[in-house]
Amino acid sequence: MQTDTHDKAASLKRLRSLAHLLDNAIGIPGTPYRIGIDPLIGLLPGGGDLVMAGFSVYIVWEAARMGLPRSTVTRMVSNLVLDTVGGSVPMLGDLMDVAWKANSKNVALLEAHLESDLETPRRQKRADRGFVLLLLVGFVFLVIGISALALIAIAWLWKALTNG
Repeated sequence: MQTDTHDKAASLKRLRSLAHLLDNAIGIPGTPYRIGIDPLIGLLPGGGDLVMAGFSVYIVWEAARMGLPRSTVTRMVSNLVLDTVGGSVPMLGDLMDVAWKANSKNVALLEAHLESDLETPRRQKRADRGFVLLLLVGFVFLVIGISALALIAIAWLWKALTNG
């Protein structure tokens, strides 16, 4: 049992560090605001969001492995979907990426679940792997679709500008 607790603590520490890197690693001079590498790499058309989605999926997958119920995993994926769809809007989406911080929200959901389990252990139905995999694969397809649309739009715009 101690190994399980130790493994969860180590995983939680790793996920906190990753979420911090993705959402809050860089302070904006002269302000109390912080940004991470997620919105910066997300600026790369098409591929940036896809790469960052991989890290976000890892956070949700690891959290689900720690025994989160379906409802919490669904909220976590919903945070990612909102971040991805909102982030796809030109210019406003970049601000959304900076403000929403889906990865930090998801780690906070994990922490809240783990803390509540310590205080009053409940027998909630743990999200099964198939359910989590289905949610995450659906999310990845959404990101791929949005990335493909972005690349198609850039190609169309480039063609229009060079032939016009």
